[in-house]
Amino acid sequence: MTDDTARLKNFPISWFAMIMGMTGFSIAWNRAEHIFDTGFCISSVLLGVASILFVVLATIYAAKIVKYPQDVLGEIRHPVKLAFVPTFSSAAYLHIAPALSFWLWTVGAVLHLAITLYVLSSWIHHTKYEIAHLNPAWFIPVVGNILVPVAGVQHASPEISWFFFSLGLFFWPILTAIIFYRLIFHGSLPERFMPTLFIFIAPPAVGFISWFNLTGGVDAFARVLYFVGLFFTLLLLSQFNYFRRLKFFLSWWAYSFPIAAITIATLIMAKATGLALYTWLAAGLLGVLSLLVLMLLVRTALAVARREICVEGH
Repeated sequence: MTDDTARLKNFPISWFAMIMGMTGFSIAWNRAEHIFDTGFCISSVLLGVASILFVVLATIYAAKIVKYPQDVLGEIRHPVKLAFVPTFSSAAYLHIAPALSFWLWTVGAVLHLAITLYVLSSWIHHTKYEIAHLNPAWFIPVVGNILVPVAGVQHASPEISWFFFSLGLFFWPILTAIIFYRLIFHGSLPERFMPTLFIFIAPPAVGFISWFNLTGGVDAFARVLYFVGLFFTLLLLSQFNYFRRLKFFLSWWAYSFPIAAITIATLIMAKATGLALYTWLAAGLLGVLSLLVLMLLVRTALAVARREICVEGH
């Protein structure tokens, strides 16, 4: 087996977490451009970059599906890697290309529901899962349904968005409780999965965005969702010195999309409330997100150049 063939065989589905981060980054900048009246449009460039990356990654993964179908099935059946399958559904074209956004949302929503049914069935009838397999990435396939109303309220009946939102909202506290039990009583996560702790930010932050879109305002429940997300952001950012010492893995991209979510949520709070506190906080979070994504792109490029990714066991 040649080196390139071996790298294709070991090309992980977790690469698509990068797309979640880049599309979230573009949405955050799109919101900021409207709220801060920046006078420039960097979000379109960012979305273009994310789209190109998605096409490249999807093409490579399609080649893996054709050449190594058993390895792909192994990822789908894997208790940890399974969580990253729904990251195919990421899209951010709502305000730039509404027609394309509609079709991406429709396909994404149907696929996400199918994956949710598959994942839940797998969890219920499993013979292989152990408490050590659990990490916050498990939020993605099931609680990720809470993301559907972000674009769904513009594309279809609000009843559909309420359906998906209800699914995500129901499973969020259940998985939160189980994952905290695992973290407290069964030791720390392996180093490669430590960045997934940032995913704790995503359900309340995305839930806030979806709730705002569904109800059209910031009410008491919206504030509960927002401040829970903000608390998790403060908790994890306060551990910066710990996270910066971790070895680089593709799981580092789990830092990006939760920070993008709380940034977008704060931008919405700034516009909805008109309070300067949220405006300054949103600007600060956008700066952190921008530096974070730049760092992740550089570290990922270096890892690819050094052939540290797509190798056995990484």
